[in-house]
Order: sequence, then structure tokens, then C-alpha cells
Amino acid sequence: MSKQLSVNIMVCSEYQKLLEGSQRALEIWNERRAEVLHSRLITMEAGDELVGLQAKFARAYTILQKHAHNCMFCLSVARIEGRDSGSNSDALSDYELCT
Repeated sequence: MSKQLSVNIMVCSEYQKLLEGSQRALEIWNERRAEVLHSRLITMEAGDELVGLQAKFARAYTILQKHAHNCMFCLSVARIEGRDSGSNSDALSDYELCT
């Protein structure tokens, strides 16, 4: 018989939204890349489209990372989980407070 563990995860709603957007951008890029490779029709237009989709993912991921380093809630959760955010600023004005 297996035991199920119940875990309560503290998540900033803004972080969750940004994470979902980043994951979706990655999924779209990967799906389109697979379609292009499978069709073997690698054209300049397809390449340009893939570069654009990759850039959308990179932007979404960068915004997610910036949020995680600037949000008081996300920083608190990271400290509780034992992760170091890499931010050493003590000024509260440098951070966003998200709920």
C-alpha cells in the first residue's frame, strides 16, 4: 500500500501566471519546431518563425526570472525552501509585493 503525501505549495499568483505563460511559449516553440522537422520543409520563413517563437519564450522566461528576484513573496518562499535568490538588497523599495 502506498502513502500519498499532501503538500501545500505557496505560490505567488503573478509568478504562477508568468510561469504558465513561459511554459506555454516553450510548448508552442517545441510543437512548431517538431512540425517543421517532421515535414522536412525547412524554409527561410519556417526558420524565421522558429526564431521568433524562441525569442517569445526567452522574453517570457526572462520576465519570470526578474519577477522571482524582485517579488517579496517569491523571495520569502525561496528562503523557506532553502534557495538563495542571489539578491542581497535590504531596501524594501527595491521589491514588489505580490499576492
